[in-house]
Amino acid sequence: MADPAPRVRRSLFLHAPIGRGPRAVLERMLALVDDDTPPDGPDGPVAVLERRLAALLGKESALFFPSGTMAQQVALRVHAERSGRRAFAAHPQSHLDVWEEQGYNAVHGLWFRRTGDPFELMTAENLAAIGEPVAAVVWELPQRDLGGLLPEWDDLCDQVTVARAGGAAAHLDGARLWEAQTYYRRPPAEIAALFDTVYVSLYKSLLGTRGAVLAADAATVDVARTWRQRLGGGIGDAWPLALSALVGLDTIAERMPAYRDHAIAIAAAVNAGGAARVHPDPPQTPIFHVHLPASRRAVEKAGAELLAEQGVQLYPRVRSGPDPSRCSFEVTVGENAMDFSAAEVAALLQELLKRAGA
Repeated sequence: MADPAPRVRRSLFLHAPIGRGPRAVLERMLALVDDDTPPDGPDGPVAVLERRLAALLGKESALFFPSGTMAQQVALRVHAERSGRRAFAAHPQSHLDVWEEQGYNAVHGLWFRRTGDPFELMTAENLAAIGEPVAAVVWELPQRDLGGLLPEWDDLCDQVTVARAGGAAAHLDGARLWEAQTYYRRPPAEIAALFDTVYVSLYKSLLGTRGAVLAADAATVDVARTWRQRLGGGIGDAWPLALSALVGLDTIAERMPAYRDHAIAIAAAVNAGGAARVHPDPPQTPIFHVHLPASRRAVEKAGAELLAEQGVQLYPRVRSGPDPSRCSFEVTVGENAMDFSAAEVAALLQELLKRAGA
């Protein structure tokens, strides 16, 4: 019999299994319902969630999807059919391309115009240089694979203006919109107002079970509803997914500024150690990357030892890079990371590097 996986007792990882077992999740959901709560219909959890997010984002309507992958591809499909254009533009590290097996092309016949440098934020100049008509431009706020970076507000407004001047719709990949809001310090509706369509994840920032919501004007949402059904996303009994998202909306969203402050404190402590370093410095959001002077395999081995011996998980995945002697991992500060002091994180990284031979 194979050895059981080490138990995670404490973790920097936002989506570690701590506190996310079925009983804990169900108990939090039960607090939002009573015997008269219907499973569906205008007073059911899905409809309540859609109305709340439409109001929060300042849009006419919002539509639940079982996944963000489906929600975003549907949004781009709608923009493409309206414009008669089959291309969309986004940063080269867009989630739509990196993590979704090019579903935009395989399912919808769209193609992707990579725009800007893979390791820098997209700019208005990049958009102006596209040189072909596109149906939509996608902004991921914050840019996860760049360490949670965000364009400055005025720069973002300029980019949207350039895109619209070329006839493109503006779409927001707002999977982590709540993290972005801590930097912009503007209401979510003000951020969303820049965009024609807005997607938000229900499980990333909000730690729901799964799911997504697409918000837009009512006509766009009506067309999106048809495509949701065609793609098999018009599922019944989605109330558990909506309820778990409502828990996060009621409890986690208001904690985001504290998460960002703690991310900044952790980053400062890590940098002060002199071996590891963080990017960006300081973090703009509760997200940042930790860069280590050791190989990916050595860090993975050291991390596995720490988990087995102490029950402490520092990362879910280690990223390699062009330099094989260095690697990095992502930290998204949430309740799990709040359990660690900044000094403790720095000390754990020193131990990790010692075990990795750095």
